[in-house]
Parts: sequence; structure tokens; C-alpha cells
Amino acid sequence: MKILVTGSDGQLGAEIKQMAPKIDADFVFTTIDDLDITDQEKVAHFFKEHSFDYCINCAAYTAVDQAEKEIEFARLVNIKGVQYIAEACNDQDVTLIHISTDYVYHNEVNRPIIESDPTTPVGIYASSKLQGDFAAMSYNEKTIVLRTSWVYSSFAHNFVKTMIRLGKTKKEINVVYDQIGSPTYTLDLAKDIFNIIRQNEKGEPCYGVFNYSNEGVTTWYDFAIAIFQMKKIKCKVNPILSKDYPTAAERPNYSVLDKTKIKQTFQLSLPHWRDSLHDCLNLL
Repeated sequence: MKILVTGSDGQLGAEIKQMAPKIDADFVFTTIDDLDITDQEKVAHFFKEHSFDYCINCAAYTAVDQAEKEIEFARLVNIKGVQYIAEACNDQDVTLIHISTDYVYHNEVNRPIIESDPTTPVGIYASSKLQGDFAAMSYNEKTIVLRTSWVYSSFAHNFVKTMIRLGKTKKEINVVYDQIGSPTYTLDLAKDIFNIIRQNEKGEPCYGVFNYSNEGVTTWYDFAIAIFQMKKIKCKVNPILSKDYPTAAERPNYSVLDKTKIKQTFQLSLPHWRDSLHDCLNLL
């Protein structure tokens, strides 16, 4: 089995790269320096050269606030880039696993969100990711879209590492408490991507949109509190409203994802976010 992982310098890509020696497969890892996904001809040629079985697309424009200024670039990467990858996957009979986001929902459903709920993205990042989801599935039938939330890891920049840095340098910080969701530890996601591949290889393959995050529910404020408690960092955390911490792009107030579909389809058992946070902090 041969697997392409794009965006290998990001959180999930780096996690998969570290895990790869333990997986019975041949991997090709790319960054924008190796493969510019916005270049249609280069993408098509790259796929023809390598004969992949799977492509795990971790490449994306993820600067949520900056996307409001770099509109065309965000759309180029998150829509056209995904389209070109999906086209190449279709031409070469490759299964595409595309990583998406909870931002695409941004609805008023006051319960865990299921995959069939309305998608009403707010902002350039969110709308470009949703259109990327559509492109992935429209141009390649053998596509799995994984919508994740609050992603963190021991790699790159993320909320957990930022909290640790601030907690060690400041006496108190402000964190919003009116945004509710579920964190996703990339190590768990990486493991389950390969569990999904194994399930698809064993039986009748399943495709479509699936929500993924760790179990449990929290707020950014409580998430920060948990980080400081586990790391024994003495820093006061003040709960504030989102309106008191304005950002260029609006964040979803409620993005708890219902994972019933992915757990039942691929026989997955997802860890609670506190257990996974503890595991990640041990690495940090």
C-alpha cells in the first residue's frame, strides 16, 4: 500500500510522519515545497508518477483571521487545491481522505452536530473549507471527509502550546468561556485514520462525511484551566465573553460534534479529551 500525505509540516501531517515507521505501508510526505496543490498540472503529474492507493490531504490554508484579508489565496488553497487533488485521485483510482473543520456548520443547533445538519459557514476560512469538502466529494467518489474541531498536538502552533507559553510568562490571562466544543488530539486522529483505512481494506469501503473529535465537552476557558492544572502552572484564568475578545473571523459558539456515525461505521472507540490532553502534555 502506498500513501501520500500532503501538508506534512502541519500538526496532523507531522503526527502521521512520526507514526509512519510503525505502519505497514510506503509513504510519501509532501509540503508546499515538494508539491504545490494549487498547480493543477504538477498535481496530476505527481500522482501519475507514484501510483498511490490513498491520499491523506492535510494541506490547507488555516489562518482563520488572516483569511479575511488573503481571500483569494485562502480560496485557491482550500477549494481549487482540493479540487486538483480530488481530480488526480479520481484519474488514478486513489482513495482521498480529506481533513475539514467544524467551522463549516456554524449553525444554531443546540445539541451535538450530526453530519446532515445545515452548513452555514461564517467567514472566508469556513466557507472555503466547506466548498473544499464539496469539491473533494464531487471530483472523486472515493472520498472520506473528516470534520474535526479544536485541533492540538505536540507539533506546530496550537492552543495547548500557547497556553503553556502564556501560563509560564504571565500572572493571569483572559480566555473565552462562551464557545463550546470538543478538542481533537492529532495522535488519536492519526491512529484512527489508519484504523479507517484498515476497515476499508477488510470489507466494503465506506465514503462520505464524518465528524471526528475526542469525547466530552468543554469551553476554551475550561480547556485552559485543565492544561494549567495538569502542568501545575500557577496562572489565573479569567473567563470572558467572545465579544470582549474580538477577532477578524467569527468563531462558532457551539461546535460539539456527534461522532456516532464514524464510531459505528469504522468500529472506533474515541478517548475522552482529558485523557488525550494528559497524554499530549506528557510529551510536552
